[in-house]
Amino acid sequence: MYSDRPPAAPGVPRLSVSDLTVRFGGLTAVDHVSFDVGDGEVVALIGPNGAGKTTVFNAVCALVSRSGQILIDGAPAPRRTAQLAARGVARTLQGLGLFDGLTVAENVAVPVSGEADAPSRVAAQLEAQGLTADADRPVASLSYPDRKRVALARALVSEPRLLLLDEPAGGLGSEDIAALSDTVRSIAAGGCSVLLVEHHVDFVMDLADRIVVLDFGSVIAQGPPAEVQDDPRVEEAYLGVQVAS
Repeated sequence: MYSDRPPAAPGVPRLSVSDLTVRFGGLTAVDHVSFDVGDGEVVALIGPNGAGKTTVFNAVCALVSRSGQILIDGAPAPRRTAQLAARGVARTLQGLGLFDGLTVAENVAVPVSGEADAPSRVAAQLEAQGLTADADRPVASLSYPDRKRVALARALVSEPRLLLLDEPAGGLGSEDIAALSDTVRSIAAGGCSVLLVEHHVDFVMDLADRIVVLDFGSVIAQGPPAEVQDDPRVEEAYLGVQVAS
């Protein structure tokens, strides 16, 4: 691991969010939200559009001002985005954020540029994501699902202990979603905790250990998928609404 802090003691959540509140002027986008992500656990944030999911992500990533407490491995989360990688945190983006002028391998190498073992770590991630044969191709020439795999490999090359996935199943077909689910399970089994925002309900219900449901910036339910799915508040706010994946 390339974090400047050791892993938390047993029983300490990888991520702990307590009483998180984010306001934009007179609008309260996130209202006293609390949840934990345990070691090697997959937790999903779901809710209708505008529920505050991405704002929670942005608060964890120090992209918005907030009140409340965010702890990573038991210590206060950094207030600067540039310090997240050193704390063992990586994130993918909805827009992928890849560099079209670079090859696949060059994109994956960006977070570890200058590290002595960068070539071996890049090679390992290319192999893990099935991208070895595409290493020298311009990333712009790849299909959208393959570009998503490049973005995931780039996030994982820094060997994070907490991975934030922003709508990872968006724009993917059923076969690619099934492969993604297997990949995320493998990541979590290796000890990396995963927090994801996703609209694809079936994907979330099949994958997540726990689900946190937001509506109008507040948590209306959280727990195992079966428990959350049967909550009438969730059905009313989200699961009964047709949402594009």
